[in-house]
Amino acid sequence: MSERTVVVLQGDQTGQELLDEALRVIDPAVTRCPIKFEPFDLSLENRRETKNQVVYDAAARIKETGLGIKAATITPGDPDDVGSPNALLRELIDGQVILRTGRRIPSVRPMAGIHAPIAVVRMAVDGEYNAKEWREGEGLDEVAYSTRRLSRRICRAVAEFTFRYAKRNNAQVFGGPKYTVSPTYEGMFKEELDVVAQRYPEVSYNPQLIDATYALLLETSGEALVIPALNRDGDNLSDLVLKMFGTIAGAESVIFSFDDDFQVKIALTEAPHGTAPSLQGKNVANPMAMILAGAATMRYVRTPEATSASRAIYESAMETVYDGIRTSDLGGQATTSEFTDEVIRRVQAKLEVWDALGQ
Repeated sequence: MSERTVVVLQGDQTGQELLDEALRVIDPAVTRCPIKFEPFDLSLENRRETKNQVVYDAAARIKETGLGIKAATITPGDPDDVGSPNALLRELIDGQVILRTGRRIPSVRPMAGIHAPIAVVRMAVDGEYNAKEWREGEGLDEVAYSTRRLSRRICRAVAEFTFRYAKRNNAQVFGGPKYTVSPTYEGMFKEELDVVAQRYPEVSYNPQLIDATYALLLETSGEALVIPALNRDGDNLSDLVLKMFGTIAGAESVIFSFDDDFQVKIALTEAPHGTAPSLQGKNVANPMAMILAGAATMRYVRTPEATSASRAIYESAMETVYDGIRTSDLGGQATTSEFTDEVIRRVQAKLEVWDALGQ
């Protein structure tokens, strides 16, 4: 069995601490899968020292291996600083889609009406995150400008992934852009969604403007939904959706790059939350999202052993919460490391039992 390389993008503050927890879970000694970790230091300090060269080097390696897992990193507020490694990475690896799926966490009460998973399929590039901005004038006459970009290629990739994902998960495609206000810019995305919808007549398609999408989510009757979204809309929407299920730390985030047939070429996983500096060094942060990011990474190793390990990690994380071993954000008293220890114990037990049963 050949060894696969997972590129590990180290980060900042609590983000790095939680990455370390996830790596404990997907360690070959736990998963029985021949993978190796290749680290790149994407801490703010090293990005500044290398003038972002480390981001370019890491992205090049991810394009070679097809696999990566990333810690949360600091984005400095100064526009003359090194900027966001996230936006740069997504461009460099030809990222097209970011998938974040809110799902029920066993024994954790979601918002009323929520039952089935709600997936947000977000554009990985374009929009406000790649806009050119400038100001002109002085005083109260000063005016700020922003020039956004949206490509039909990305619109089509998001639309195609949305309907394929909805078909695979028996879900409804729901929501969309505010094309009525922006028929030229956001209208391009709506055009692609409508075209792809015709190719998947078996998938329920309920297009809504983004503001109506927010409102109607509060009245959901519990059906499985897949929501296609522009870059910034998806960023905002996914935080809301994950919190509706209990905590933003309860689900993973996956960035995809596809080939010409829309097959996954690169999967870069991470947690959807930030670096949580106030929790650094306290061993109290919830590692669940990062652990599930590790489980998603194993899924895209694409070997039977890795697929089994991925399933074992997903199940073990959920069972740990169900049995009352939770961090404080979910009303429990477990420390970060205690939660991880229990997940590891359960993963090892599952893999041993499945092996004994010949599964």
